Amino acid sequence: MNGSSRFPARGSAYQGDDWVSTEFLRRERQRARELRQSAWWRRKLAKGVCYYCRRRFPPGELTMDHLVPLVRGGRSTKSNCVPSCKECNTKKSTLLPLEWEEYLRGFQEQEGRGP
Repeated sequence: MNGSSRFPARGSAYQGDDWVSTEFLRRERQRARELRQSAWWRRKLAKGVCYYCRRRFPPGELTMDHLVPLVRGGRSTKSNCVPSCKECNTKKSTLLPLEWEEYLRGFQEQEGRGP
C-alpha cells in the first residue's frame, strides 16, 4: 500500500482491514502446494487430528490451514500451517489465532447458558 494513500496499489487483495498483493498470494499459495507434497505434511496428516477441535479424521478429510491467513500476511511455512477439518477451517476462515479463540469462547458461553 502506498504510504500517502489509503488505497492499495493495483494488484492488491483486500480482506478486512488488511491489504496484501496478489503476487504475494500467488507465491504463498504455490509454496503451500509444494508443502502439501512434503513428507512433513504427510506425517501431519497421518496423525489424523484436527489442530482446532482435536477430533480424529481420515487423512483425506483434513485440509491445510494457515494459522495466520495468507490474506492477513501469513506465510506458507511449517510453523504457520496446521491440519484442520473442513468444518473448523471454514469457520476459522480469515481469523487470526486470537480472534478464533475469542470466537470459540463466545460460542462456548452461548452453549453454556442454554435455553
